[in-house]
Amino acid sequence: MSLSIYFLVIVAAFLHATWNGLVKSGLDKTMSMSAVVLGQALFGFGVLFLVPTPAFESWPYLLLSGALHVGYNVFLMSAYRIGDLTQVYPIARGLAPVLVTIVSIMVLGIQFQSLQLLAVALIVLGIVSLARVRQVDGGQNHKAAVLAMITGCFIASYSMIDGIGARVAGTGVGFYSYSAIIGCVMYFCTVPFWQPQVLGVLKTGKMVTVLGGGASFTAYAFVVYAFTQAPIALVTALRETSIIFALFIGVFFLKERLDLGKVLSTFLTLTGAALMKLAKV
Repeated sequence: MSLSIYFLVIVAAFLHATWNGLVKSGLDKTMSMSAVVLGQALFGFGVLFLVPTPAFESWPYLLLSGALHVGYNVFLMSAYRIGDLTQVYPIARGLAPVLVTIVSIMVLGIQFQSLQLLAVALIVLGIVSLARVRQVDGGQNHKAAVLAMITGCFIASYSMIDGIGARVAGTGVGFYSYSAIIGCVMYFCTVPFWQPQVLGVLKTGKMVTVLGGGASFTAYAFVVYAFTQAPIALVTALRETSIIFALFIGVFFLKERLDLGKVLSTFLTLTGAALMKLAKV
């Protein structure tokens, strides 16, 4: 992984944590998430005129990508309704790089160095351990944990599809721009059937649409581009360092309590990120 791609993914992780912090601070999480989805599509539409059109062969991946992103949003919202954000988010994000690495090895036949595998393991260990030290109820909310794991499966799935699809498309940002628009259409054609209030998102969620949607689109556009330049598993693992930025946002802006467990978990994740940069692809 080149130095430029490495830092591009780190910036993406920061932006991802930022828009999650914005959603977390909102009173209505469903409305905030809907605003982000709409904002992604609006920014994606604006970028369409600046990037190449994805190759025709990539359209099956585009449709599947849009559907997987909708599933991710729906299950993430469901998990947030019954579980704490600091429990759900680390579990969902921590599971994804493990699954992507397993698929990359067993299905795609990609070989990784021992140092790279150790880096992935440390990042995952750090992120997942944050779920245990930060949750309020001591980890007894099993239903929320299961929903978070399902969300992690969606993250791993769309990461693989987007990574492969972007390479087939010949344009990472172009691929994601179309995917964001398709996902938005699918989202607002399905979610309003059980959450009709989301149709009023333009009236109540303009700020989140612009700021959250813009940060989210930019973050994942960087990631999809990185998918075309480096192994998907390594990019997926590195971008989950967003939990570190989320930790600092929670402590300094949302006034959450910092304890030794959080510090140790953060250190593990940062160590993994450093080892990944030292490893050569």
